[in-house]
Amino acid sequence: MEPTNIAAHVDMSFWGLFLQASFFVKLIILGLFSASVTVWAVWVAKSRQFKALHKRADDFEDIFWSGNHTLESFTRQVNPRQGDHPLASIFVVGLEEWNTATDEERRDGTALQRSRRMMDATARRELESLEAWLPVLATTGSVGPFVGLLGTVWGIMTSFQSIGASKNTSLAVVAPGIAEALFATAVGLFAAIPAVVAYNRLSSSLGRYAGRMETFIDEFLTVLERQSTRKNGANKR
Repeated sequence: MEPTNIAAHVDMSFWGLFLQASFFVKLIILGLFSASVTVWAVWVAKSRQFKALHKRADDFEDIFWSGNHTLESFTRQVNPRQGDHPLASIFVVGLEEWNTATDEERRDGTALQRSRRMMDATARRELESLEAWLPVLATTGSVGPFVGLLGTVWGIMTSFQSIGASKNTSLAVVAPGIAEALFATAVGLFAAIPAVVAYNRLSSSLGRYAGRMETFIDEFLTVLERQSTRKNGANKR
């Protein structure tokens, strides 16, 4: 009857398992729970940010390729200094570098090379800014299960120590301690699985946007080169 009485007084709910865990295991569970909340917050915020960036890029390119303006007039329509529009920033930096070049530099290709370097540097800075918080997802996804496993191992050690002290190996005595230990692994997986999914999805979205910036740089340099060629041809006549 004694094992039954013990089992009857053991709370096997998640909250009960947390309260009955050792202090070290509680710290691990709280840390993993905080990491899980952070993962979901970063996932939602970054998803919204990337969705807005792709929408703004669509609008920007639609206007840019409409052909109803000159490059200079188009510059006045965009506001790239707000820090939330990478394509506009790349465009303005490249055009400013092009406009400061001499005719000789435009003819020999030096101006195009400098414009590309400036736009590439701007694109890298923008990508570094967009990558913020992604390492948190990667770290949580890779470390979370091991931290949970640490809590499980510690909990099992504590459970076996209690078994040795009580000299009672009945299931009613063993099960609560094992359940507390495994609870840490469950919390670790609960944090790690969304982190891995979120990291893969956001990295894919960021990669598509990076490719979009690189494509725009190539196309914009082609436009500048075409303008320079036409101007040189007109001057020769």
